Amino acid sequence: MDKNKKQSTGLNYNKAVKQNKNFMYNDLRRSNCYNCDFTGSNFNFASFRGAHFKDCNFFECTFKSAEFIGSNLKKSKFRRAKLEDTVFEGVNLSGADFRDAKLKNVIFVATDLSNVKNLELNKSSIRIFEEHPIIEMSEELKNSINLALENEKIKKSRLLDNKDGDINTLSVMILLEKFNEKSLISGLKILCDRVDRDFCTLSYIVKAIQTYQKEGII
Repeated sequence: MDKNKKQSTGLNYNKAVKQNKNFMYNDLRRSNCYNCDFTGSNFNFASFRGAHFKDCNFFECTFKSAEFIGSNLKKSKFRRAKLEDTVFEGVNLSGADFRDAKLKNVIFVATDLSNVKNLELNKSSIRIFEEHPIIEMSEELKNSINLALENEKIKKSRLLDNKDGDINTLSVMILLEKFNEKSLISGLKILCDRVDRDFCTLSYIVKAIQTYQKEGII
């Protein structure tokens, strides 16, 4: 799991050119960038939680399993970018341009899309929620999530719960699309015992449980 280890690499650039850079797995939550050119850069598995990337150019960038939570992306350009399993939650996308971007399984939650340019909202490749989805969870699943949250690294990631301490149903919905409930419950219990490092995106949990499956312990 080393390659998914969180890197605290908040960026602070103003009118900088940072083309074809590798920001994979980076924790960009403290970033504040304005009018920067990131053309061709790799942001796969990166967290943009609370980050500001206003009026930036993401031409042909990749955002596989990237997470934009409470981010400010006003007037940024995602032209010909590739977004897969990407989440936008509570994001400012006013004036953002997605011309010729390739979207696959992209989720928008509590995000105003009325002023977004060149985004086809009726495509099956995107899902839009006004708020966190309501999902059915067994008591056993709830208990496994609450048990996992007793691990300080999992709690710190803020992926399985929200600021009010309630279970993050968006994350659970995504996990249940990757695993059946029995596997998820077992995986979370093992994760609770094994995780001893910081991480910043849900992809870490997904990859960990997939590893447990390959090891035959689930």
